[in-house]
Amino acid sequence: MPQVKANGITLEYESFGPEDRETVLLIMGLGAQLTMWPVELCDELVTRGYRVIRFDNRDVGLSHKFDDLGMPDMTEIFGALMAGKPATSPYALDEMAKDAVGVLDAAGVKKAHIVGASMGGMIAQLVAANHPDRALSLVSIMSTTGNPEVPQGKPEAMAVLMTPAPEGDIPAAIERGILAWNTIGSPGYRTDEETLRKWVTRDVNRSLYPQGVARQMAAIVANGDRREKLKTIKVPAVVLHGVDDPLVPVEGGRDTAASIPGAELREIPGMGHDFPLALVGTFADAIEAAAKRASRARAAE
Repeated sequence: MPQVKANGITLEYESFGPEDRETVLLIMGLGAQLTMWPVELCDELVTRGYRVIRFDNRDVGLSHKFDDLGMPDMTEIFGALMAGKPATSPYALDEMAKDAVGVLDAAGVKKAHIVGASMGGMIAQLVAANHPDRALSLVSIMSTTGNPEVPQGKPEAMAVLMTPAPEGDIPAAIERGILAWNTIGSPGYRTDEETLRKWVTRDVNRSLYPQGVARQMAAIVANGDRREKLKTIKVPAVVLHGVDDPLVPVEGGRDTAASIPGAELREIPGMGHDFPLALVGTFADAIEAAAKRASRARAAE
């Protein structure tokens, strides 16, 4: 996979399909590497006529690690927010949105269909809001708005999210990863144990870096409420969310769709907070629906 200089740092990315097609940019969530986007989904989108780019966010996978920034003080960040003051984090989600745009620049892509999952959905929202000239459409998957009134995840899901992987202990990290995905995964579309272990082992061996997860979490918390920004998004948007998501409840998706003008909401019964292969067609349909709406809008203009 190639590495590129983007937004002043090095980012790892992978491209699928011919370069002369419209591009779908896939942005992954908290602590998750580009490999969490199923190859099957990438191949399906290529079959449907798109080029696909997936990349490692900063501080995860094979992209730049911000060791020099140290560990964030989450107590201080939460305290500032509760006091109604601006919270500071080692870096911001807006910077991560600039990273995504930098990947497009490096890949020679002027505009793309922006797709993000979980934290990646937040970043995708900010790409569409902050860099409207780079987005053809937006798909926000299993994400939310930062609205403090949206319900929090289930205690067991939040607990597994807040428990860092054991640094340097590969076998323990693999077991922790399997527990995490079994806790937040789709109850109606369970990934079999053999496949899940294969995926988690692949990712842990590729990169194990819990410090980056902490800094990404700080960026999420410090970003706050995005609803006013979401109101400015003008590209066609589809919001996809699992009805049975234990980590980011479906109300987060509903709030996202309600905040983006003209957004289409797709709620999937039985879907949790993962990418089961049984739903590859469902994800591809949502992405294609947003892309086709964008094509029709351009044709009408």
